[in-house]
Order: sequence, then structure tokens, then C-alpha cells
Amino acid sequence: MIEPEDMRITRAAYDGVAELYAGLFQRQLHDNVFDRMMLEAFAEAVRDNGFGPVAEIGCGPGRVAAHLAAAGLEMSGLDLSPEMIRLARAAHPDIPFEVGPMEELPYADGALAGIVVWYSIIHTPPVRVPAILTEFARVVRPGGQAVFAFQAADEPTGVTEYAHKVALAYRWGPDTFTETLAAHGFRVTASLSRAARPDERTPHATVLAVRV
Repeated sequence: MIEPEDMRITRAAYDGVAELYAGLFQRQLHDNVFDRMMLEAFAEAVRDNGFGPVAEIGCGPGRVAAHLAAAGLEMSGLDLSPEMIRLARAAHPDIPFEVGPMEELPYADGALAGIVVWYSIIHTPPVRVPAILTEFARVVRPGGQAVFAFQAADEPTGVTEYAHKVALAYRWGPDTFTETLAAHGFRVTASLSRAARPDERTPHATVLAVRV
């Protein structure tokens, strides 16, 4: 693929802050009951559906993949940033991690029982998100599970630019994201929107979905 400029910018930005990022977010799941609750619901859905391999796309230093591995899932991780993958491999040597773009996933059609997209599409221009969701749908088997987390727009519809501290980002209205998922292979089964915590600047949303 021809790499878009925003991908090069995002990779360089996260390579530059990888150590700082890993330290800042090390305890985020421990401190956020809502995130843990949605991840546990995702893990239970994967278990109820017969297990199988699960990939975290945009895994960063691997904290979410490690959390789900501890819950019994067969995890792997992929990230655009080589520095993030270096940290993930060092911190979690029992989980396979590799460098790569989410636009071209290194998995066969229907190979995955689930996919985790934890704040991973926030830097992707909205015009490219439908193609990425189609790629996600390609690698998840019918009936497989997906969980998405993102900074939420103030209104339920639309997409707005967001001055993220690392690189330009986009906030999705939860209803708009749900509709976009439905048009590209996924049916939403649950969603949670929450207010910003004291250390956050925006509302957040988490969406559980099944591959149709």
C-alpha cells in the first residue's frame, strides 16, 4: 500500500513518546472500572462463542492485550509504531506482537475469534475508516466479537477533529460510529458512554459488536 502522510506522522509521534506513554497509562485499566467492565464483557462473549485467537489492533505497549490474556484469551498484538512494539515485547514476552498497519492486517480471512480496537482509529481521517472496518470484518469470523474504544464527540452524531496531545485525532459521535459499523460488517450489541474523568478532556465511548 502507499502509506498516507497521516500514518507517517502518527508513527513518528508515537515512536517519540512511547516510553512516556507506557508509563502514563500503566495503571489506566486498574483505575477505570468502566473500561474493565466492557473488556470483561468482550472476553466473556469470546469465551461463550468458543474461544479462538484474538488480536489487539493498535496495541501500543500491550497493556490491554495483557489484561485480556490474563482473562484467558489467546491474544496477539499489532501496532504501527516499532517503539511501541519493542516495549510490548519487553513487558509481555509471552504474547506475540508485530509491527504493521491496520489497513492491511496479517491475518487470513475469518482467522480471528475477536478483535480489540482500543483508541486505535482515533488518528485515522474519517474518510478512511470504512475501509479499515471492512478489513477488520475480513479477518473476524462470522459471530466473532469486536470491542472499540474512542474519545466521543459531544453530540451523538457526527465526527469532529480533536487536538490530541500526540497527533491530530477525531472524535466520533457514538450513533455515527454505530451506523458506520453496521454498514461494514458489524452489529453493535452494547455501548457505554461516560463523562470525562478528572485527568481527561473529553467524553469517552466503548462499543461491543458482533461480526455479522
